[in-house]
Amino acid sequence: MIENKQSYALVFGVSVFDICGFTDRHYRCNDSNPGKVKTSFGGVCRNIAESMARVGVNTKFISILGDDETGTRMLEHSNVMNYDMSNSLIIKGGNTPTYMAVLNEQGEMVSAVVDMKIIDEFTTEFIDSKSEIIKGSEYMILDADRPDLVEYIIKTFNGHTKFILDPVSASKAEHVKHLINNFHTIKPNRYEAEIMCGFEIKNEDDLRRAGKHFIDLGIENVFITLDEDGIYYNNGKLEGKIKANNVKVVNVTGAGDSFVAGIAHGYTNQVNLVDTVKFAIAMSTITISTEETIHPEMCYNLVEEYVENIDWTEIEYK
Repeated sequence: MIENKQSYALVFGVSVFDICGFTDRHYRCNDSNPGKVKTSFGGVCRNIAESMARVGVNTKFISILGDDETGTRMLEHSNVMNYDMSNSLIIKGGNTPTYMAVLNEQGEMVSAVVDMKIIDEFTTEFIDSKSEIIKGSEYMILDADRPDLVEYIIKTFNGHTKFILDPVSASKAEHVKHLINNFHTIKPNRYEAEIMCGFEIKNEDDLRRAGKHFIDLGIENVFITLDEDGIYYNNGKLEGKIKANNVKVVNVTGAGDSFVAGIAHGYTNQVNLVDTVKFAIAMSTITISTEETIHPEMCYNLVEEYVENIDWTEIEYK
């Protein structure tokens, strides 16, 4: 484990155990379907934390787990991957958050069960008990899964650390949009950005108008993900779009998580804005090139190799 007397970035959020069943041929309801089953550790914030650690960011991750076998395995995995989960809330007799899905032969989800009851055990009292960890972080990364806790954290620790927001979804963005002026950085996609700025983003002018709206609120860095159109960035001085060309896409799951991890890497290493965006895009590019949510070979050297070899399209607005 990295010695955490050094500066560190803190991630706060949910860890999820993912179970996915893939049918081999035509899916039959109310029957047993031949296929394959894959399990993995997931959750937006857990994915961000692991991806950060893989590229050398000193990472603490506060999550919530049951004292079951899955929770134990997640803690062991965090030690192997070199991110610190020791401040997480462990619920006696609780079930670690689990997502179980069945996908048909086209890869479409036909049924799923989600067991997330345990996240209700996150309380403001628990947050208060982690006050020194939060105040000691250089950056704190949050998603919008629990808007009530996001608001409490923002109001309680404003000025003690720099907050980074991944809204996660348009519906969840709706519940935190009144708080975004408190964030150092936001990373919405186009639809989440529309919810948070209050108007549709149909073209480049709208995109720039949205960026200016967020900067005018006091947000220092804005990154809007545009799928195949790349990333829009704005920090009030530099504004533009960067796109990776000729990208191999196998599975887009986890791309946004790895992008946030790349942003955290740039921040904690004092990398300039454009190079930070390229590093983050390279991490996303690596992620979507594999079936896994996190590429099993993700590391700093691999990302740097991608940065050097990607065919970039760069637009800088004046």
